[in-house]
Amino acid sequence: MSGYHPDIYKTNQGVGKGVADALGGLVNVGMVSREMTQEEVREGAFYVPVVKDAVFPMMSDQNPIFDKGLSQKGITKKIFIDLWIKGRDMTWGEIVGSDPRYKVHVYTRSDSCGAAETWAQYLGKKKQEDLQGIGVYGDPGLAEAVRKDPLGIGYNNLNYAFDFKTGLPPKGLRVVPVDLNENGKVDPEENLDIKVKAIQAIATGVYPSPPARDLYLVTKNSFKGLTREFVRWILTDGQRYVDETGYIPFTKTQVNATLKKLDGNP
Repeated sequence: MSGYHPDIYKTNQGVGKGVADALGGLVNVGMVSREMTQEEVREGAFYVPVVKDAVFPMMSDQNPIFDKGLSQKGITKKIFIDLWIKGRDMTWGEIVGSDPRYKVHVYTRSDSCGAAETWAQYLGKKKQEDLQGIGVYGDPGLAEAVRKDPLGIGYNNLNYAFDFKTGLPPKGLRVVPVDLNENGKVDPEENLDIKVKAIQAIATGVYPSPPARDLYLVTKNSFKGLTREFVRWILTDGQRYVDETGYIPFTKTQVNATLKKLDGNP
């Protein structure tokens, strides 16, 4: 790894791997895509957010009713709860009040991940295990499963919901239109069909948190020495590179608040 230093070793293998390794003294910096638990904080986990990400509901671009009302009406949070939390059998026709023939195929993640936990939290639960659906391993696997299934619905992180180069959803996929304010239609600011619109919706709060979320760096007790300077660089000069890596940079207010937290932990 270019520029490797033993004080700046990072790990992100699984939703709890980064914090477990940091608390266990195996690494100086862990990467975590969820909030710390109270138990982890009691054990000495100190963490700061450094960038934003978001989880988006995804569907195949071959869905048979997208142009029969879904693109205009969208799907509400209540319907997502019916599908993922209550495990209710539904048809796409029920959702938009049209052709009732097509049963919704619900997909979720089979591997432990922050995206699933974030999606569960958006739907009023706390844990990934609260989500029902056909389990698929990994962000790429879930995207591919939905791509191949015209009746499928799933969820993906920002980097899999939109192509890095084009800013459009990957071929064969589209972001599910969501009626966020539940007024019976997809308003222009709710139409997240390209990445720039999605980022704007997150920045303005139209797209809520969760499923938008902060991504964290974590250490044991406090960041010290070179690791502390590394985190400070990410929050200052490093923010200019965040967008090109596929994430969402912090606002100046968010940066200042995080630096205050970093500086307030000796």
